[in-house]
Parts: sequence; C-alpha cells; structure tokens
Amino acid sequence: MPSIVRKLLIFAAVDGLILQPAPPRNHKPSTEQAIKVEYKTNAITPLLKDRRQEDTSTAIEAHGVIGLLKIASTSFLVSISRREQVAQIRGKPIYCIHDVAIIPLSSQADAERAITQARESKQRRLDSGESDETTDSDMSDEGEESLANDSLPSTPPQEREAESDQGPLKKTTTVAEDVINRKGAYGRFTDRWFSKKGWSTEGRKMQGMSSEEDLGKKQQQQQEEDVVLPESAVDAAAGETKKDSGLPGDDKEVDTAEPAPQSPEEVVKKLSNEPEDTTIAMLPKILRTAKMFFGSRSFYFSYDHDLSKTLGKTPTGVPSNLPMHKTFDPLFFWNQRIASPFMEAGQHAFILPVIQGFVGQRAFSVDVSSSDGDKDKIIESSSKPEEVFATQEASEEKEPKSDETPGRKDLLLTIISRRSVKRAGLRYLRRGVDDEGHVANSVETEQILSTSTWDTANGNKIYSFLQCRGSIPLLFSQSPYSLKPIPLFYGSPETNASAFKLHFSHLKSRYGSIEAASLIDKHGTEASIGEAYEKAANELNEHGGIDGKGTILGFQWFDFHHACRGMKFENVSILMDSLSPALSSHGWTVIENDVVVSGQSGILRTNCMDCLDRTNVVQSAAARNALEQQLAEQNITIDLQKDPTTSWFNNLWADNGDAISRQYAGTAALKGDFTRTRRRNISGALTDFGLTLGRYYNNIVNDYFAQALIDFLLGRASVDVFAEFEADMKSQDYAVDLRKVRQHAIDVCAKIVVEDHDGGEGEGSGTSNGEDIVAGWTLSCPAKANELRAQPFEECVLLLTEKALYFCRVDWTTEKVREFERIELSMLERVERGVYVTSTLAKRHMDEEKNVGFVVRYKSAGQDMVRVNTRSLDSEKHPNAAEDGEGGGKQIKNMILKDEKLKLLAFKALPPSSSFVAKEGEENTPFSEVEMVKMVCEEIARVTNKTRAAPQEEDEGEDKKGDQGDERLKVEEKDVVSLGEAKRSTGYLEQIGYSLKKLVWS
Repeated sequence: MPSIVRKLLIFAAVDGLILQPAPPRNHKPSTEQAIKVEYKTNAITPLLKDRRQEDTSTAIEAHGVIGLLKIASTSFLVSISRREQVAQIRGKPIYCIHDVAIIPLSSQADAERAITQARESKQRRLDSGESDETTDSDMSDEGEESLANDSLPSTPPQEREAESDQGPLKKTTTVAEDVINRKGAYGRFTDRWFSKKGWSTEGRKMQGMSSEEDLGKKQQQQQEEDVVLPESAVDAAAGETKKDSGLPGDDKEVDTAEPAPQSPEEVVKKLSNEPEDTTIAMLPKILRTAKMFFGSRSFYFSYDHDLSKTLGKTPTGVPSNLPMHKTFDPLFFWNQRIASPFMEAGQHAFILPVIQGFVGQRAFSVDVSSSDGDKDKIIESSSKPEEVFATQEASEEKEPKSDETPGRKDLLLTIISRRSVKRAGLRYLRRGVDDEGHVANSVETEQILSTSTWDTANGNKIYSFLQCRGSIPLLFSQSPYSLKPIPLFYGSPETNASAFKLHFSHLKSRYGSIEAASLIDKHGTEASIGEAYEKAANELNEHGGIDGKGTILGFQWFDFHHACRGMKFENVSILMDSLSPALSSHGWTVIENDVVVSGQSGILRTNCMDCLDRTNVVQSAAARNALEQQLAEQNITIDLQKDPTTSWFNNLWADNGDAISRQYAGTAALKGDFTRTRRRNISGALTDFGLTLGRYYNNIVNDYFAQALIDFLLGRASVDVFAEFEADMKSQDYAVDLRKVRQHAIDVCAKIVVEDHDGGEGEGSGTSNGEDIVAGWTLSCPAKANELRAQPFEECVLLLTEKALYFCRVDWTTEKVREFERIELSMLERVERGVYVTSTLAKRHMDEEKNVGFVVRYKSAGQDMVRVNTRSLDSEKHPNAAEDGEGGGKQIKNMILKDEKLKLLAFKALPPSSSFVAKEGEENTPFSEVEMVKMVCEEIARVTNKTRAAPQEEDEGEDKKGDQGDERLKVEEKDVVSLGEAKRSTGYLEQIGYSLKKLVWS
C-alpha cells in the first residue's frame, strides 16, 4: 500500500499551515509532497516547493495527522505529538497515542501561538527526563532529537532574536493547560471570539499588542466595528502580528486596512446565530475534552499494518496498491469523519486511520525438553514493551537452529481489542441496541499466538482466536443517578424484534455461528432485562432463526454473581464446561506458510449489564482455554490456571479489561484482582467499591458532555449538539431515528382515533362517510390541556381531517395512543401564531426564531370528545370531573363537552432536525421552526374554511349555518408567550437551580 507520512513538520506560513514530510535520521529522503491547509477556508493543496526555510516559521514535529476538527466557523488541525510503541506485528510497529496538538486554522498568529506552546511543553518534558516516545523502531540507535534539529537547518538568527525579545510572553503553557488555567483565553484567538466588545485598551496591553489605532473613534464607527466581530478581530490580530514580526510581503501598512463592508442582512445573521455563539462560548471545554479524549491512551495506529482487520483477513502476499484508509474497516475507523477533508483532497499519505480499544503484547519462552508425562515450563517471559521488541529482534538476527538452545521455543501472545464506532459512547448514556442493530460497548477482541519471528514456515503456525462483547440487543435505558438502576424498556415489540434480529444478522455475516453468553443476575434489578433477552432469543429461534433459514442462536444464561458468590470466581469453569462444545465447533484461525489453512467458524458473544467486569473474566477464561489447546497442538503442555509463571497472561487480559472499562465507564475494570491473580480477597472488593463510586460520579457529571463530543466526532450529531447540551445539560440518544418513530406515531394515531379511516392519504381519498386524513404533525405541548406553560412539555400528535382536529397524547415508550381529543372544525374560533418561549434559562430557550408555536382557540360545545386509553371497555373522559393528580388520565369520564367556555390547545414546534420526515423522492431539507408553524396554521385555516364554505347538509338549521358558514377562520400574528412574559414568570429558585447545574455539568 502507498506509504503514510511517519514524521512531519507543521509550521504557520502567511497563507496557511504547512505540513512538510520530514523522515527521521538515517532514513531515505521523503518522497511525499508537502501540503498547505489554508486558514479559514481549510482548502488543502499540494506545495510546489519546500518552504521550511522561511525565516519566520516556528515548526512543531508530529507523528501523523488525525484530522481537521471543524467547530462553529473555524477549524483545528489535530496531530499526534506523542506516541508509544506497544506491539510489533509481523515486524510492523503498533503505536498508542499519548498526546495530541490542536492548532487553530483561523490565522497565522493563532497557529504560531499554539505551535510555540506545544514546542515548549515538549521541551519541558524532555528537560524533566521524560521521553517524547518510548521504543520507537523508526528512530536511530542514537535516540530521537528534536525534529527542528533533525530535519531543519540551524535556527535562523531572526527567529532567535524574536524569541529573546518575547519576554514574559514566552512563558506559556500547553493548549489544555492554557484553556483550563486561563478560563478559555486561548491566546488572541479565543479572546476575540469570547469578547463582545472587541479589544479593550487594557486587553491589548496584556496581549502585547500595539495601540496605534485610534481608540477615540466616533460612536457610530465603533458600533460598526462591534457588528462585524469576530471577523474584524481576526484582521486586527493578523495585522498587528504581521507588523511586529516582519513577515515577508508586509511592507504595506496592513494595520490601517479597513474591514470588508457587510450588508445589514449579514450583520443580522451574525448577531442572531445563537447555536454558533453558544458553541463558541463552549469552545475551551470542547478543545480541552477533545485533547483529553485523543490523548487518553486508548487510540492505536500503525503506518504499515491494518489494525481494523483480523490476522486471517490481513493479506500477506502481494501488497495492495490502495491507500490504507480505503481498505480500513469503517466499523473501527474512529477518525474517518474528521480525516475526510484530506480524503476529499486526495492527500492519502497524510491519512492515518486510528482505532479505539487496546493493543498489548507479551513474549514468553517455553522449555519443551521435559520428559514425557511432565508439563512444559515457561522459563522466561517479558512484559515490558522494550523487552518484547528486543526478543523479536534477537530472534530475527539469530541463525536458524545454530545458536538456539535445544528444547526452547520463543512465542508471542498479542491481544487486539477494537471498539465499534456504531452506538459508541459512555456507560448509562449508551445502552442496548439501536434501530440499525448496533449495540453499545461493542468490542471485538482478537488473541494471537505466534512465534517471536512471526514465521509460519518449518511447521510454525499463527493462531487467531476471536471473541466479542456488546450490550443486550434490546431497546432499553438506565438512569445514571442510581447505583443499581432499573432497566427501562421502550419501543414497540415489533421494533425490538426487528433490531434484535438485525443485530445478530450483522454478527452472523461477519463471524458465522453465534453462541451468546449472558452473565446478568437472575434476581433483583437485572432479572427483567435478562428474561426479556432470553425470550427474544427463543422467539428468534422459533421463527426461522437468525437468517430465517433455521440458523439457531446459541444462548446460555449464567448468573455470574450467584454462581461465584463468596468470591469463588473459579466457578466460571461451570460456564466454560457448558460452552465447550460450541467453542470447539467454532475453532480458531490457523495460518501456516502464509496461508489460512483453517478459519474460525463462529464466535462467543459475552455480555453483562456493562459488558465490562464479569465479561472480561469470562473472556479471559475462554481465551485461556483456547491458548492451552493451541499450545497442545504444538506439543506444549502448560497449565495457565495454576502455573505461577503464567501471571503475565492474567495481567495482559486485566490490562485489556481496564482499557475497555476506562473508555466506557471512566474507571478501571472491577474484579481486576481475580483476573490478574486468579484470587479474590477483601482488598480487591474494597478497590471495586472505590471504582464504583468513581463510575457513579462520572455518570452524573462528566459523561454528558463527553458523549456530545463523541457523537460530534463520529458524525452522529452536528455542531448544534453543544448548544443543545448548554440548554438542557444532556445529550440525545440516537438509538432510534426519531423521525421514523414520529412518523410511525402519526400512522398509529390515524388508524386508532379517526373513525372509518380507510388508510388513504391526501384529500379525496376517503369514503363518503369516513374522514379523510389531510395531514399529521408531531409537535410539543404543555403537560395539561388549556394551559400555556404547564411543565414538563411533551411530544404529541396533531391530526387534521376534513371534519375535525385530533389532538393525541402518545405513550412513546410503548408507541401507543394514551389519550386523544376530537375538535370539530366548526368549533374553531381563531388560530394565533408567534413566539412561544417556555424557559429563559439558556440562550437556546430564548431564541425567538426557534421558539415559536401556535394556539388553537375553540368552543367546547358540540360533539367534541376526549378519550383515554384505560385498557378497558369504557374510555370516555368527563371534562368536569376532577383531574387525577399523579394518576391523571386513568379515570373513566363522560364524552360530551357541554361547557360553552372558550378553550385552547397550545403547540410548539420541535427542532427541525428531528421533526421532519422526508418522503421518498423528496430532498431531506427540513422546515425551520417558523416555516413549520406557518405551514401547520395555514393548512388548518385552509381546510377549515373549505369545510365551512361547502354546501350545508339538508338537516342543518339555518341559524347554525348563519353562525358558522359565513365566518372565515383567520391566522393571527400574536405571541403565544413572549420573551418578556417568560422572563417575568421565571422564579429565582429556577434560575439558581439551573446555574448550579451548569456550574457542575459544564
């Protein structure tokens, strides 16, 4: 495959960031062409000449590019600044990312400041004796020096003078420390973004900026400058920097340049762009979280080896001519979205795919010279990475058979865990399955046994054993505010069955036959979800199996805590004995003479509630059994359970469990003491208690924002997800496409509540006696009828026929109609549409362009009805009866509304990204909130007026005809609840509560 840039220089030029390939010392010169990423436009173009000798450029070295992180109106280059080699597969190094550098693409000044901070941070690490990277096989024996010394000429005198004149400004920190300690003052960049007033005189002095501009301009001119921020601030900062730095081509007086004029429409758009403003305000937290996320030592990459594929699927013969990112499995391609700008530009050498999960490797030597009947002994093992690599290098340099100790066999054990990008996220925020069949915490784990040289000739073989874990494939959720939360089911039985079958269909197409082992409790809070899982598995097998052709899903429910109570975790052997026939049938992949001679035909799928602690214990037991059998095939007999010299195996699997647990729950795995030592004691139990409390804290404080960032990085959510988080301090679960759910709710409501409905669509498709569905919408409404601000608001369905309006409240958990009210169109008095502000706690709630709704006012006399789904024969609701309080809606009530008082129904538009459902053949462009409300109101008025204008029935009285037939329903422009009214009705306790919540969560 085409080579990937292993080392590169990143420096800020006048027109963009330059990414210059720079091979390490003693390597042949790089053949890759340098590229430029332009400021603001983010255009990626190749360079025709080497620009490393520009006097003013300050470079930072990087080990690869992760991608471009586009937030609001600017972008950031994310590059790998620290790495550690953790394994070597077939002579190809595998690295773990330890730290990243985030460089803004807003201007040269901002980029240079970030580069300088990253350089100084690295220098401080080197001065303190901390290596920039551990065991880098790409580097020479002399060790790694700064790439500025390795690949660049000596530092230009101008640069040294500039550095010496910087004074206190030189004492900067890393990007993350700067964000944390300076409250988001990310150099001049964030100062101009966060300041609504531009540069103050004191602020300019603190930033070291000149103050030649006239600060005593007229008020009108100052207002114009305020309007065009932040663009004018970018120009000002760039102009000052150019003037002071003496960059080439800066002879003209750039500081006096006038900002580009803008139209009033552009000004209004900039001032009213609330989601972007909110995102900008949260930019320090976004950058800090992104830096911690990529630098969490949970991402792995290789320049030469495809980590997304199992060893049996990795070609060993003729190399592919395709770039690695084109053959990389998208299921494990974690930076695919943010690397897409480089893909679109065709810069394949700069695209470095990364996986999240774990990679670990251990070397061990076995004495096979024991007499018959004796077990073989492990005479040496290596756990430290440098020792493992040294063992491999020594084996490769050794002459075959000549210097090798008789009876000694050098082997390697490698574990690779790959976390899926589908339904990715954190513990209680991502549970169960989504409507596409993807489950939370889905991880594929491969255990590889090989010789230290990876040789497959002369009778040597490579063994690959696969397992997977994942959440229970049902639609359920759990509250993060409880230590033992009860699973809450949602979705219809049909939706759950479809997702369940789809999940196992995915697994079958990838792995073959499936044996599912469920480790959850058969009693207590976990019993309900376990019973539902078992029932779904039995129903799947009864209705044709996984593929509809009789392929059976193997299922075993092993109550781990009950079987292993009293810390007797060795009782896991009971489960392994029952799984033995299936595991033997599945086998493993064997490679000999670089050819796959046998493949694994199935997989063990293990789960508990979190798929972490109990799951890792069982997976390590299955892997131990497989390893013992694989060694036995080579006439090596080792007892990995009792032999004290095999502790490295337990530690390797414990490291794997800790890594997966930190990525999903934020702490190391529980029961780690048993995984490492095969013993359970009170000390380990106390450690687990502390880890449980740590998980609880993460669940309720840290996880919501981190989940929003993960969804954004993977493309599951747009940048508006940060504005949504700021408003509600929560992140949305994308388990089910809400647009499909809402459309299904409209269809269900139409079938149930409309009499004589024949399922036709559009006007004129019904029968003469039936009602014709004209339109249906999902909207938000107050919790109580005839109210405007009754909290909490809930989603509802509004149906319009040629005779009436149907207002339906839906139980979204079961997708059934809970209650509906029918209102004759003849009873409608007026419709009012306008601003509908229901909360003033967050900017998003106060945006008058997004918080809009309408009110339908009607007379209650006539044949209007309210019906409640009581699951009994009588479902009529009496309007004069007292409300039911907490059990409201379940009492049987009368049908006819006899009160002549004018009543109302209030509706608020849902966000367009979730409320719009495109039909086949239509463009998927949702209406805005204002357009949605206008369309609904006009449709109601049109159908109502058409009905009133139609000839009256012969039996209708002339008085009724005169009262209703001549009056047209009009839509009035009137605020439902204005921003001022909403502010006046917001109490101090409500404001204080939100402020405290925001202080903790954000």
